[in-house]
Amino acid sequence: MARATTTETGREGEDIAVRYLEEKQWTVIDRNYRFMKAEADIVAYDGKQIIVVEVKTRRGAGFGEPEEAVTEQKKKQLYKATQAWLYERKMEGAPVRFDVIAVILSKNEDPVIRHHEGAFWYL
Repeated sequence: MARATTTETGREGEDIAVRYLEEKQWTVIDRNYRFMKAEADIVAYDGKQIIVVEVKTRRGAGFGEPEEAVTEQKKKQLYKATQAWLYERKMEGAPVRFDVIAVILSKNEDPVIRHHEGAFWYL
């Protein structure tokens, strides 16, 4: 069987993250929102605020923990995408939080999900 591509692994992790958030009774508003080269994986609403979620998925720990892949550059791109998303929807100034969901996939085990609420902020 062929190994999953990075894109396929990422999509699987995002699908798992969406189900996880929906189980928490959050509303997923948007997925894979793109603005220029910036992308927001998931935009959700928890009943109080908009939450922009960066999902990082790994198959094992060979490349480090998924959360470690959220670099300062990635945060800047995510912030840019969020500003565009808010602008397009005439929601500038709405309360927004940035979360990271790390998903680790294993062949014979349930995925490990680590949800880091308020993982980082931009002013």
